[in-house]
Amino acid sequence: MTHKRLLETETRWRTRVGKAFLSDRIVLHGEDLHRDLGDSEWIRLYLHAILGRDPGERVADLLGSYWVSTAYPDPSIWPNHVTALAASARSTASLSLMAGLSVSEASIYGRRPEVRALDFFYRAGEYCDGGGTLEDFVEREKSSGRTLYGYGRPLAKTDERIPFMMNKAREYGFADGRYLKMSFDVYEYLNARYGFSMNIAALHAGLAADIGLNCRQYQLFMTPCFLTGMVPCYQEAIARPEGSFFPVRCESVEYEGPPKRDWFDTNGSIT
Repeated sequence: MTHKRLLETETRWRTRVGKAFLSDRIVLHGEDLHRDLGDSEWIRLYLHAILGRDPGERVADLLGSYWVSTAYPDPSIWPNHVTALAASARSTASLSLMAGLSVSEASIYGRRPEVRALDFFYRAGEYCDGGGTLEDFVEREKSSGRTLYGYGRPLAKTDERIPFMMNKAREYGFADGRYLKMSFDVYEYLNARYGFSMNIAALHAGLAADIGLNCRQYQLFMTPCFLTGMVPCYQEAIARPEGSFFPVRCESVEYEGPPKRDWFDTNGSIT
């Protein structure tokens, strides 16, 4: 970015996304928030903010089901665990929930696998459009050392969310999409050859690709999706005595680092 471009934004930010004209109106992507969008369901409005347009009722309802399918109020699940721990330390609701969300962008669950699964299907589609086979593409991904996100699941061999989401896909008319079918084709190949299972990230990504979300839009939509499961964990931990969420005694810490040793200052004296 040139020096001139930086100076242009020092005191003024030109925006196309919206503006709050206080005491008058609020504009979101060219529409009046209260007059034009005031009857919107929250999920539909959130998608409107992401996409810059109304996603339509069917898309909003289907994507809202993603959040329902992942609303697990289990304090042992890592984002919920962090939220409950923050509550036990008497952090505020906002900070506790944000702490949980921050660890939702992990390498083996949550946001990163979801986005990479979506990217996988788009690239697989391009490869097949160019005359390649889906099986060859999968093998190319494996041989390059890439993780096949959406296949395999820590601690479990099946995913209870898949039947739920397939019912929703049929209900809202998305059960016959190209990428959803591809997600199951990949599963059938991996399961037959390597014994891999399928998890919800593959199905969610396949549906998101059929809807046409790009990776950034998908990440933005999915970012808050664990919140509903976090809230009960926060409330339970905040209602119990402070510090009572899995306290750890010093003698319970299994230390495997260097043994206890003396420390010396710059003069060679023990400190």
